[in-house]
Amino acid sequence: MERVMMQELIKWKNSPNRKPLLLQGARQVGKTYLLLKFGKDCYDNVVYIHFEGNTNTLEKIFAPDLNPIRIISELAYLTRQTIIPQKTLIIFDEIQASERAMTSLKYFCEEANEYHIVAAGSLLGLAINRGNFSFPVGKVDFLTLYPLSFEEFLYATKNEILAEKIRESYNSFSPMPDVYHNAALELYHQYLVIGGYPAAINAYLNSKDYLSVRAEQANIANSYIGDMNKYASSNETIRSIAIYNTLPSQLAKENTKFQYAVIKSNARAKDYELSLQWLKAASVVLENIKITEGKLPLKIYEQMDSFKIYYSDVGLLCFKSETQPNDIIVNTNLSDRARGLLAENYVAQQLVYQGYTLHYWESNGTAEVDFIIRIDDDAIPVEVKSADNTKAKSLKTYCDKYKPKYSIRLSSKNFGYENGIKSIPLYAVFCI
Repeated sequence: MERVMMQELIKWKNSPNRKPLLLQGARQVGKTYLLLKFGKDCYDNVVYIHFEGNTNTLEKIFAPDLNPIRIISELAYLTRQTIIPQKTLIIFDEIQASERAMTSLKYFCEEANEYHIVAAGSLLGLAINRGNFSFPVGKVDFLTLYPLSFEEFLYATKNEILAEKIRESYNSFSPMPDVYHNAALELYHQYLVIGGYPAAINAYLNSKDYLSVRAEQANIANSYIGDMNKYASSNETIRSIAIYNTLPSQLAKENTKFQYAVIKSNARAKDYELSLQWLKAASVVLENIKITEGKLPLKIYEQMDSFKIYYSDVGLLCFKSETQPNDIIVNTNLSDRARGLLAENYVAQQLVYQGYTLHYWESNGTAEVDFIIRIDDDAIPVEVKSADNTKAKSLKTYCDKYKPKYSIRLSSKNFGYENGIKSIPLYAVFCI
């Protein structure tokens, strides 16, 4: 599957200021596959080191000292491969299993940066939060891989021409011809069901059966729950699972702000806050923080006790909410509320993939804009509509107060521009 991240990896390889790279991301988003492909396409050879399940052998290499030249020599002997500076990609997979290996990245940066090292970790954020690491602050570059975006989904499903047509219409801001517009909406609905996890997409491509997709999504959801046991007490694990399982209810409320009382009637923030932080650190959930002003920089107007939480993949939301595929594909039995929460989660996922930090704005309980994103030197409001109902009272309230250059309304309607509102189809969020 083609991944946009490949271009970022190539930039890293060619950067004169390159440091060892840490590729983060939730489990099963395709980190290992991407790195192996990167190594195959861009280097003479790849040395792949996997730390989970092989820790004892590898720890003996990193234990005596953290001299990079000695470590390289022993890794070359262990893997029976030649390691050549600039020409060999060294992959440290699931590096969170070895504190010494993580610390060694500092020494590779300072003393042997001619070696190209990429470290990947699914649970690295959790391990760091537990205080298990002497983290090499300032000595590594960071990238985060997410589930496939809708654009990447189009390429994976052999709809490259449609992806190009969407970009053309976005760049010219002219309506898509109906034949392309309707096809893109159908694939958008399909993406809501399947999501962006490679295993789920492959299951559909191989079987054309949504039951196979659901089986893969169940495996992914269960693997996250299993991972929590590695870094949490039994009580903390129970709380993480409770948060994870109640997100559909959180998003289905009239007010989608995260409320601990939805988890349990007497739940308190101090009891669940750490578990929520772990879910965010593992890239399993995404956070959208309320801002009190639509002014730059948005960060200084954050109200940290008011936020929304989404799944990092809309397909998992579809699965966890027990929404049936035909409810979305045929769109006959699905309630407006259900369509709305799926669309909002989808948009959050796509915006994060594009590199935006999520914020939303509320005005004394009378108006709420789903997302506020910084585009150039402006705080642009983005409202999400799941269908053709495109009334935008909240957008108007925001625009009257803060006077942005324009606002964005995402819906099933075609491209258009009227009264300062850019109408963008939901399938084109990856262009923003």
